[in-house]
Amino acid sequence: MSTATFENKSAEPKPLFPALGRYYGFTADLATLIVRVTAGLMLLPHGWSKVMGPGAVGVAAMLSRYGIPEAHPLAYLIMWLETLGGILIAIGLFTRPVAALLLVEFLVIIVAAHWSRGYFAGTGGIEFPLMWALLLLAVLLRGGGPWSVDRKLGREV
Repeated sequence: MSTATFENKSAEPKPLFPALGRYYGFTADLATLIVRVTAGLMLLPHGWSKVMGPGAVGVAAMLSRYGIPEAHPLAYLIMWLETLGGILIAIGLFTRPVAALLLVEFLVIIVAAHWSRGYFAGTGGIEFPLMWALLLLAVLLRGGGPWSVDRKLGREV
């Protein structure tokens, strides 16, 4: 349980093992890196399979079936976000803008394709895209972190 309060926003969680307390700053940065790299690299095959499989025409047809207008330009955007965007998030370059765009993508996916099917992934529900949306929200909130290209360039947005 966090010791952070609204009055003291800089308070860190109480160490689980007090003897390891001096390492908690490092592990917070490490956790940011793990979440960012994992999210980015796990998005990559989703985009790549669209590029190498159905391509923009197939992705646009899928979007059209869900009633999404301007499907063809959006198909290119989706393929770009899930491939190059996944790489950018993994290395921490333009982290927040790309995470914001992907978050919007997954919110649209939830509403347009999964909402009517309930919660569970086994029934085609929102479980899986909701997990992605929350991971991308975490990346958006934290940014690239200290081990990112953004930070190295000194241009975190």
